[in-house]
Amino acid sequence: MSDQATGSAAAVRSASPAPRVAVRKTYKLYIGGAFPRSESGRSYPVTDPRGGFLANAALASRKDARDAVAAARKAFGGWSAATAYNRGQVLYRVAELLEGRRAQFAAEARSAEGISQRQAEAVVDATIDRWIWYAGWADKVAQVRGAANPVAGPYFNFSLPEPTGVVAVIAPQDSSLLGLVSVTAPAVVTGNTVVALASERCPLPAVTLAEVLATSDVPGGVVNVLTGRTAEVAPWLASHMDVNAIDASGAPGPLADELAVAAAENLKRVVRLPGGDWSQTPGLDRMLAYLETKTVWHPAGT
Repeated sequence: MSDQATGSAAAVRSASPAPRVAVRKTYKLYIGGAFPRSESGRSYPVTDPRGGFLANAALASRKDARDAVAAARKAFGGWSAATAYNRGQVLYRVAELLEGRRAQFAAEARSAEGISQRQAEAVVDATIDRWIWYAGWADKVAQVRGAANPVAGPYFNFSLPEPTGVVAVIAPQDSSLLGLVSVTAPAVVTGNTVVALASERCPLPAVTLAEVLATSDVPGGVVNVLTGRTAEVAPWLASHMDVNAIDASGAPGPLADELAVAAAENLKRVVRLPGGDWSQTPGLDRMLAYLETKTVWHPAGT
C-alpha cells in the first residue's frame, strides 16, 4: 500500500465519530394532559429485579395527587357526555399507538419485570388486546347493565347506567403494564375519569403509556398517571372528598384495609376484585363496578 493510501486510511480513522452518548429519558408525572415534575422536586431510583439502576422516577406528593384529582374532575363532564361509540373510537386509537411502540414497551417490560424477551412481547401483545377488548365494550355495556322494566300503569320505566365519576386506581405491583391497563381501561371505557398510581417497583412502562395517551385522542385529564410510594399517595386518594371510587386491587392487604376505612368518610365505592393472573380474559365486574343506575319514568303514549 502506498504512503498516500496509508495516510488516507489513517485520516478516515481519526475522523470517525466518538461513541454516541444515549439521550437519557426524564420520567415525569402525567396530569391534565401535561408532564410536570413532582411539585416537591423529589424522585426515587427505579431498579430491575437484580438491583441494577434503570432510571429516576418522580416521587408524587399529596399536592400532586390533589392536582390529578382536580384534572380528572375537570375532564369528567366532557368525557362522560361523549357518545359511547365515540369513546370506543378514541380508545381504539390508543391501541393503534401501543402497537406502533410495541418494541419500546417490550424492552421496558423486560427490564422492569425481569422477564425474557419472548415473555415481554407476549405481555405487550396481551396489553394491546386487553385495551381493544375494553374499547369494544364502550357501546355495549349499557345493554348489559340497562333494562326496560315492566311496571303497573301507563308508564315506561327504564334503568340507565351512568359513570360514577372520578376513579382512583392502585395499579398491581407485579404487572407494570398489563395489570395497569387491566384496572384502568374498565373505568375509562364506562365514561369515568381516572387517577392511576403506577406500580411503585416498576413504574417506567406506566410513564411510557402516559406518553401514548398524550399523543392519542384521549382528552387531557381523562387519565392521569402518578408514580411514587403507594403507602404515601394512596391514602390521600382514598380520603379525597372528590374521588368517587377507588380500586384497591394493587394495594397490599393491610394497606387495602386502611384505604377502605379512609374511603368510608365520603362513602366512595371501594373495588377489591382479585387480580391473580392478569393474562386471563377479564369479566365484566370491573366495568360494572364503576356504573350507577338511574331509573327514568315516562308516561306511555306521550
